[in-house]
Amino acid sequence: MTVVLSLKNKKVAVRMKAVSAAENGENDRRGRKASKETRRQQLIEATIDSLAKRGYAETTLADVADGAGLSRGIVNFHFESKEKLLIATLQFMADEYAAHWNAALEKAGEATSSKVWALVAADFDRKICTKRKLAAWCAFWGEAKSRPTYQALCGARDVKYQDLIVALCAQLKAEASYSYDAETIALALSAMMEGLWFRLMMGDGLTREKAHAAAVEYLVTVFPGHMTHQGPK
Repeated sequence: MTVVLSLKNKKVAVRMKAVSAAENGENDRRGRKASKETRRQQLIEATIDSLAKRGYAETTLADVADGAGLSRGIVNFHFESKEKLLIATLQFMADEYAAHWNAALEKAGEATSSKVWALVAADFDRKICTKRKLAAWCAFWGEAKSRPTYQALCGARDVKYQDLIVALCAQLKAEASYSYDAETIALALSAMMEGLWFRLMMGDGLTREKAHAAAVEYLVTVFPGHMTHQGPK
């Protein structure tokens, strides 16, 4: 009886050890994956910093590595080239921006005026609207004309966003019989928002709060039947 129990205990111990080894192996794999993702994100954030500080042409892999506090070999391991690193950075920024305005739209409710108000406010949110990110966007915009890859990355999203703004402006027009042309007023709204971003990036004393207030003034003036300075009606 004692011998049988001893054999059973040994079998249980072996099984427990095998399970523990499997769990440890899975944890190691997760740790390596997390480490890889963390390092990639460190490098992308350092790239945004370098673009904001030095501009597109002057940003190097060495600058990015130093900014991230990582070795230059790690940069090469994760991205292989400056171009691939910059594409990954632009992809991250485009995804972040799209996710941000889509989340704002979902929270806005069903009213068309609330959706327009939310989209405008989202552009001045502290998560998106920072000098470093605005400067990085400007760096990419300056290169987009000669780099089809950059245009392809952002082009579809830009069209989708602009189509949404046009549709919302058309709906507001239908609701209040405004006399404007929906496409024209949507273009003017988008151009104003981009101009305010550029002014914020230039650092001429304009604050996010003042820029947002200017955008609100536009909304109130163009959509008087839907907007007040305090929010949508």
